Amino acid sequence: MNEATESGCIVDRQAAIDEPLLPSLTQLTHWVSCVFAHHPDDKRLEVTIRFVDELESQTLNRDYRSKDKTTNVLSFPFESPPGVDLPLLGDLVICHAVVAKEASEQGKSIEHHYAHMVIHGILHLMGYDHIDDHEAEEMEQFERELLAELNIPDPYADNTHALNGDHI
Repeated sequence: MNEATESGCIVDRQAAIDEPLLPSLTQLTHWVSCVFAHHPDDKRLEVTIRFVDELESQTLNRDYRSKDKTTNVLSFPFESPPGVDLPLLGDLVICHAVVAKEASEQGKSIEHHYAHMVIHGILHLMGYDHIDDHEAEEMEQFERELLAELNIPDPYADNTHALNGDHI
């Protein structure tokens, strides 16, 4: 199922697991739109968000990143073939079990942690990264600002945890 917003962004929500605590399409679209609002010139406005179990997360992480372990979020940017102009930004794959465990361990609501994972993943799809300290600081500050717009507390406030999600 997918939903288009006034800004023109389209979110395709896929659930490969049966889990009642997954974010709704409306929530996902709201979070994605928040990021896109800060990139009005970006015309890649379509994203797929897929919720998976630990096995699928681990398999994708192993096959695409050579890391044989589960992870919270994987980002797969869309690379358009030459001469093909499509508005696709890419895909996010989110492992519910990892997100739920992290939220519990970090004393956060699962909804707030999901919002953070979605925003973090969308920023990766847009080219943001956290490989070096300067990039990490810039990306984390932008995440803080976006989450504050959504009335979600700073996920890095206690600085005792790190994201284990990655992009492809």
